[in-house]
Amino acid sequence: MTHLTLLVLCQVSFVTAATDGGAVRHYREAYQQTTQTGQPLLVLVGADWCVACQRMKVSILPELHRRRSLRRVTFVTVDKDSQQKLAAKLMKGGTVPQLVLFTKIGDRWTRRQLTGAHSVAQVQLFLDRAMETAAKPATAAVR
Repeated sequence: MTHLTLLVLCQVSFVTAATDGGAVRHYREAYQQTTQTGQPLLVLVGADWCVACQRMKVSILPELHRRRSLRRVTFVTVDKDSQQKLAAKLMKGGTVPQLVLFTKIGDRWTRRQLTGAHSVAQVQLFLDRAMETAAKPATAAVR
């Protein structure tokens, strides 16, 4: 994922999201924080009618927040139905929910995706593996 692609995604829509502090933020704010800090961007693409999406919103992600696992990322949600253009750019395939994680490795952004219903442990593993991969080049460069 290039910086330009992230910029295009930012310009497509203003998507509200819950943050660690409980404040409401827009996709643009999440994008700006991510590009300024290099912090990973985690996007939940879902829909109100999707049972697995609602489980992710009310059960899985709040548990990860409670465990402080989301403090390592900027988190935002995208509604597939009301933010169709942005969701289409983010999604690969039509299945929801999709957790899309953008991490910066060097000067490039990488994209990882977790699709469908998953447990807290599975989402935690997805985040942990992505963070380990993103941290490896930085660790190697320090040596």
